[in-house]
Amino acid sequence: MDKGKKAKIVIIGGGTGLSVLLRGLKKHPVDITAIVTVADDGGSSGRLRDEMDIPPPGDVRNVLVALSDVEPLVEALLQHRFTAGDGLTGHALGNLLLAGMTSITGDFFHAITEMSKVLNVRGRVLPAANQSVVLHAEFEDGQVITGESKIPYSGKRIKRVFLTPEHVEPLREAINEIRRADLIVCGPGSLYTSILPNLLVKKIGAAVVKAKAKKVYVCNVMTQAGETMGYAASDHIQALHDHLGSSFIDTVIVNNGEIPGYLLERYQGEMSTPVVCDRERLQEMGVAIIEDAIAKYNDDVVRHDTTKLSAILASLL
Repeated sequence: MDKGKKAKIVIIGGGTGLSVLLRGLKKHPVDITAIVTVADDGGSSGRLRDEMDIPPPGDVRNVLVALSDVEPLVEALLQHRFTAGDGLTGHALGNLLLAGMTSITGDFFHAITEMSKVLNVRGRVLPAANQSVVLHAEFEDGQVITGESKIPYSGKRIKRVFLTPEHVEPLREAINEIRRADLIVCGPGSLYTSILPNLLVKKIGAAVVKAKAKKVYVCNVMTQAGETMGYAASDHIQALHDHLGSSFIDTVIVNNGEIPGYLLERYQGEMSTPVVCDRERLQEMGVAIIEDAIAKYNDDVVRHDTTKLSAILASLL
């Protein structure tokens, strides 16, 4: 890294976890690139994807808002979800704006670039591909389910996930950012439906494996029903390594803070438990371990503490 140049962090993921982390990370003097999944097929994103033949905008919208430097009212406007109106119900205004910008520019990536300017985004937001992809999951009993939104509801243990089309061309910009990164972060987010869909774009996965940057996996605080039930930290890492055919993760960040009993009870109802840091197996895998109290509790929901987590990541540079 050249003197005077900001350290470059590439974050790979999607969903709420990615947005939470980026809100804290943008306060640090780092150059941020977020590579965001385009496998979502549920809700407003899924409807726009099907009706307009565009990549799903929801995860991208959340990341743009998280990295934006706008008035709170503008942020609330972008996240506003219509509750009435023929055809409008359920749509987030930010999704409609991205869809409209895609129609104007003729290209999803260009739409994101223009929206980034309007929102004064601190960093760069890139879709994992400039087209929609379909995520499939094969379960241990051989059954295959198609569709990102359907996968967590099977109640079965996932053997592997894969994309169609099989050969998806990523943006050249995404590959270049990965190659130039000083730190590559996978997560936090749903392992099989938010993180792996990005890495399964073959050239992105290959670029991450080959990159000289340190590669960090941020473990979810809680397991996820339908995706990672019963998973310890090492099981998350093993799934990543198995899908990419390489032991590429250098470091894992795991929560070691206590979670209040009333929250554990609530999450038990969702068949979700704290992710255990199985140190011995992680050490056998050659993965460095960072443990800290990085959980936060808002509105009876367990999330990562964005301030603590972003400080840990910045310290790794």
